[in-house]
Amino acid sequence: MVCIGRLRALVLRAAAGAGAGRRRWARVLCGRAVDVCVTPRPRGHGWRGFRAVAGARTKMMLDSSDSDSGAPAGQLQLQRRAVAAGTQPQDGGYASAGWQREDGKLKCGYSSFRGKRATMEDFYDVKLTEIDGHAVSLFGVFDGHGGSRAAEYLKEHLFENLMKHPKFLTDTKLAISETYQKTDADFLESESSAFRDDGSTASTAVLVGGHLYVANVGDSRAVISKAGKARALSVDHKPNRSDERKRIENAGGVVIWAGTWRVGGVLAMSRAFGNRLLKPFVVAEPEIQEELINGELESLVLASDGLWDAVENEEAVSLAKTEDVPESAARKLTEIAYSRGSADNITCIVVQFHHDKITG
Repeated sequence: MVCIGRLRALVLRAAAGAGAGRRRWARVLCGRAVDVCVTPRPRGHGWRGFRAVAGARTKMMLDSSDSDSGAPAGQLQLQRRAVAAGTQPQDGGYASAGWQREDGKLKCGYSSFRGKRATMEDFYDVKLTEIDGHAVSLFGVFDGHGGSRAAEYLKEHLFENLMKHPKFLTDTKLAISETYQKTDADFLESESSAFRDDGSTASTAVLVGGHLYVANVGDSRAVISKAGKARALSVDHKPNRSDERKRIENAGGVVIWAGTWRVGGVLAMSRAFGNRLLKPFVVAEPEIQEELINGELESLVLASDGLWDAVENEEAVSLAKTEDVPESAARKLTEIAYSRGSADNITCIVVQFHHDKITG
C-alpha cells in the first residue's frame, strides 16, 4: 500500500540516539464490552476523564474481538464460522464468517486474506449490540502500514472507546470524531517507547437506530447500494487531493512525488492513525457521512484498498446484492481482487439490509 522504507530509516536513526526510558503503556478506557453507562469526572480533559459505572445499559449480541462470542437465543443466528470470529489469517489462507439477526433484517459477513504480502496487516471488527434499547451495529476495516500494531490497536479499542463516549447516542457524529482522535493519541502514547512508527487506516460504519454513519481515515473505502445505484460514502485520503494538500502545506508539511504523491516523500495517504513522525501533517480526524436507513438502502461494502485496487465500486455492491449470503459475497470479492493481481492484504465486510422481513 505504501513505501515505508524511508520512514523506518528515520525511526532507526532516532532510536540510535535515544536514551533508555521507562515504557509507558496504553491508557485503555474499556476492555471487553460490559454493562455500563458513563458519567463525567471534573478533570478538564474533554471526555478523557469519563469513567464506566455500573448499569444495565449495554447488551452485547456479537463481538468479533471475542473468538468465543455468540448471540443469545432469539437475538442472532450464526450462518457459518469457517474460523474463530476474531482470528486473523496468518498462513495466507482466508478467514471468513457471517451472521444474521433472527428477524432477517440485517445480515453481515466478512472475508480477510493475506494474499501476496509476506505479513498480514489488515484487521477487522464487527459488533452487534443494544444500548439503552437502541439497536447498534459497528463494522470496521483497519489496514496497517509499516507494521500491524496500529491496526490491531484499533480493532481492540476504537469501538469500545466509541460506545463509552457520553454522547454516542445523542450526538453520534461528534462522538465518532472525538473518539477517532482520542484513540490515535492513546495509541501514540502507548507506543512512545517503541522504535517503530507504523500506522493504519480506518473505514467504519456505525448503525444507530435508523441512521448509518460512515467515518473514514486513509484509503480504505465504504460503498453503499441505494435504490440500485452504487455510491461511495468515503473519499480516499490521498496527498494530491487539493484540499488535503492545502491542509498539509498550511501545517508546514510538503507533498512530494516519489513514485506516487507522498506526504514528506514517505506516506502515500494524507490521514492515518499513528505515524508519529509525520504529525501534524498526517492526522486521524475522520470525514463522516450520514445516511438515513430506509427501504432504498440495500447493501454496504467496507474494504481495504487491496480490494478497491482491483474492483470497482459498482461491481462490489452488485455482487453484494446478488449473493444471498453476505459471507459468500465478501469471500468472492476478495477472490476476485486476488485473481486480478491485487498485491496487498485484502479484507472486506458486506452488510445486507432486508427491509421487507416481517418479525413474528
